[in-house]
Amino acid sequence: MMQMPEPDPTVLSRRQAIVTALRDAVAGAVIDDPAETRAYECDALSAYRCAPLAVVLPRTTDEVARLMAICHELGVPVVPRGAGTSLAGGAMPTADAVVIGLSRMTDVIEIATGDRLIRVQAGRTNLSVSGAVDGQDFFYAPDPSSQLACAIGGNIAMNSGGAHCLKYGVTTNNLLGVTMVLMDGTVVELGGPMGEGPGLDLLGVVCGSEGQLGIVTEATLRILPKPPGARPVLIGFDSSETAGACVAAIIRAGVMPVAIEFMDSPCIRATEEFSHAGYPDCEALLIVEVEGTAPEIDEQLALIRDIAVTFDPVEFRESRSEDESRRIWLGRKSAFGAMGQLGDYICLDGTIPVSALPQVLARIGDLSRDYGLSVANVFHAGDGNMHPLIIYDANAPGDLDRAEALGADILRLCVEVGGCLTGEHGVGIEKRDLMTTQYAAADLEAQMRVKDVFDPNWLLNAAKVFPLDVSASRRDARPNATPHAA
Repeated sequence: MMQMPEPDPTVLSRRQAIVTALRDAVAGAVIDDPAETRAYECDALSAYRCAPLAVVLPRTTDEVARLMAICHELGVPVVPRGAGTSLAGGAMPTADAVVIGLSRMTDVIEIATGDRLIRVQAGRTNLSVSGAVDGQDFFYAPDPSSQLACAIGGNIAMNSGGAHCLKYGVTTNNLLGVTMVLMDGTVVELGGPMGEGPGLDLLGVVCGSEGQLGIVTEATLRILPKPPGARPVLIGFDSSETAGACVAAIIRAGVMPVAIEFMDSPCIRATEEFSHAGYPDCEALLIVEVEGTAPEIDEQLALIRDIAVTFDPVEFRESRSEDESRRIWLGRKSAFGAMGQLGDYICLDGTIPVSALPQVLARIGDLSRDYGLSVANVFHAGDGNMHPLIIYDANAPGDLDRAEALGADILRLCVEVGGCLTGEHGVGIEKRDLMTTQYAAADLEAQMRVKDVFDPNWLLNAAKVFPLDVSASRRDARPNATPHAA
């Protein structure tokens, strides 16, 4: 079971005074009715829930700064929240915490296609960033599966990727600058229009820091001209291991598709029943998309076909129209919704070297049989960002614990083969206790010292990322903290 610190009774005893101070600072933005704060008791890791002390939905950087200064002065923990799509519990609050949400901060501040940038408030959804520049034939490259709902601020916190990150990189490769509010209310600017500022690369420190260092309120993002064209192919195989080996061969050959996506048979069948995309009934499939001019596309797909045939695919389907391209992607885009037909599931997020795909897929199959739980695989194969889906029954006693234990073993496997615990979902609370698998005590101490600089009192999202016993002395030392609150 995921443990959280006990709420600080000194904060709870001052609840009304805290809410009043927040209301005085930002009128019409505070939610404290217990029936309404329940909407913020969890994010997409919904197995664990706790309603916060209050929720505030500011509209501007100045309002965020005022709220943070009040919480700092009163010693109140703060949990930042984008759209609540985190699958690792990154936005889960404690009962003594104030949630500061970005959902009202959705403005486009500036579009400069000549400089290939857009500046937005951090509550704007990922997909709507591309929507804002679509008419000018530009797009924003990172495209997580939740892009319809997830917020740019959350993307920055977790360094989100997506299907097209193989060619264009993840959030950190497309982030030029941020406006960020520190825990004491100080507003700082990091990076800039060209992506670099003077001094240390603090922008690189902030991207992926999971809301531990400050709240990003505005972001300057790189936008790119739309390519002349794109075309996907669907390749079916008789085993997951063979599909994984084909991915490694494509990457090794130096071909650079814009995306390589993987689905195995449980996922194929569920998505086919859900979306009727016309997928073959096979053990695994790849969706490989390339882009460029028509001759460039033809040349790349010919190379991919030459590589694929050496693995004896059961099907090689090249799109010949916009409708065929849409149908090839339809099942993959529907996968996470479709998997709900099979039961409750945990969506993991480990990253491995591409060359290890066949070995890891085989071992996941072994672990699935050992635990007696089904595992479906759908993931960004091109950069080794695994997303095993562990199917379980939330109403069966002990099933969640068993699913979490299986998930922990899969993540340990990712680290064992030279990978890491997360590619884009973050550590949050889900992987917090596995951090010692990847990092030595000295490594964790170095990371916590960075947080000490930005948030000396450990008020900002402090129950996340680091094992509670490792961070206890720092959390206990903050003003008004209840000792040993782990």
